[in-house]
Amino acid sequence: MNIQLVIFDMAGTTVHDEDFVNLCLQNALRAAGVEVTRHEVNEVMGMPKPVAIRILMEQKLSAEQVTDQYNEELYQRFLNEMLEFYRHDPRVREVEGASAVFQTLQHAGIKVAIDTGFARPIAAAIIEKLGWERNGLIDASVASDEVEKGRPHADLALRAASLLGISDMACTAKVGDTPADLGEGHAAGCGLNIGVLSGASTRAELEIHPHTHLLSSIREIPALLGIQKQS
Repeated sequence: MNIQLVIFDMAGTTVHDEDFVNLCLQNALRAAGVEVTRHEVNEVMGMPKPVAIRILMEQKLSAEQVTDQYNEELYQRFLNEMLEFYRHDPRVREVEGASAVFQTLQHAGIKVAIDTGFARPIAAAIIEKLGWERNGLIDASVASDEVEKGRPHADLALRAASLLGISDMACTAKVGDTPADLGEGHAAGCGLNIGVLSGASTRAELEIHPHTHLLSSIREIPALLGIQKQS
């Protein structure tokens, strides 16, 4: 298979996550008097965060309570908490070996893109903190507020491929740690649709969704593509 582009998710896939996103979502909702569990949040992980928040609120509140204004207020609370965390918390780091994987793929002539359920401000904060863009380790990035429909729709992957001039989605691989990631890759027709077990979801949670491979982490991707590690 002629893979020309690999599209990676962020939190839990290429960015180390100890339930940071889950906890921030819980905190944003708790501040408004809405209690949700870790499992409930994981069910919407990977989706655009305004959509995820609305789904969680609709599970707990009446239709009259879930207004656009209320949803926006909770999303802004979450956004501010996430920005503070990703800009300043010393625990923010890439998944072990992420930069090496990116570099190995690029040296083999394969483009590297990042896509995310985060909006651009959070994505930009993470990319800046980890130095991926300034060190030339990624070729493109797409955030959920830059497309019409977020995961599990195809738009993020299609946008990443378009930015890099790739028209045949069979030549792309999508990589992520949530069912929403696998939904995106499937909807976009990616040649490889890879789930990783380094983040929010277990093997049992991922294997029931469309996929071509389930890997322990992104470090296995070069070998999957038949690429030798750079010395």
